[in-house]
Amino acid sequence: MTVRTVLVTGSSSGIGRAVTERLLSQGCVVIGVGRDHTRHPLEHPDYHPFTIDLSDISGVTKRLNELWSAHPDIDAVISNAGQGSFGHLENYSPQQIVDFFNTNLLSHVLVARNAAPRLKSRGHGDLVFMGSEAALQGAQRGSLYCTAKFGVRGLAQSLRAECSGRGVRVSIINPGLVRSPFFDDLNFRPGADEHNAIEPADVAEAVWMVVSARSGTVFDEVNLSPQKKVIDFGGH
Repeated sequence: MTVRTVLVTGSSSGIGRAVTERLLSQGCVVIGVGRDHTRHPLEHPDYHPFTIDLSDISGVTKRLNELWSAHPDIDAVISNAGQGSFGHLENYSPQQIVDFFNTNLLSHVLVARNAAPRLKSRGHGDLVFMGSEAALQGAQRGSLYCTAKFGVRGLAQSLRAECSGRGVRVSIINPGLVRSPFFDDLNFRPGADEHNAIEPADVAEAVWMVVSARSGTVFDEVNLSPQKKVIDFGGH
């Protein structure tokens, strides 16, 4: 198989880290984007960290252009970066709302805006968005998070139609509860039983399935969920 060079955003922890490790295990070269690569460094000869704060909307395009100049052979992008916040809408300030959408929606749009024409010019490639079960149905106290994920899902569906004629596959993966650092700063988490949550490695396996499929096959949307959905509320 031809060695692939894959850009993974949010590569330093959680799902992004698992995706990165899965791709590396398959012989891929991975360009990892994150705000801080020092907390959980990943040492591998085919892993190349690149520091970008994707929430800094004014500076994202410049940094992404620099990244592609340094790594012009990228032929797949896993747009994964994001964070969670849940609460009643009226409890967020306007600035908090802007900051949240910058990180969880606009960053995906800008990554795609930067990647799509480059992948199209290659005549092949993959653009995979990390969605969520929150992209499928609204939920109480999820007004911001669900809105962002619904937006990412709409983005993926639109780009799927725009890019297919140029050989670029566009997919979205929607995990349910994943046992990851995503919940570290939240007041709830998946139940303790192994059947109450997906593992990051499960999501990474889905990503690999998408990007390693026969070139004529597209997984438009992949939904993953724990066998038994149980949520623990309160302190960790």
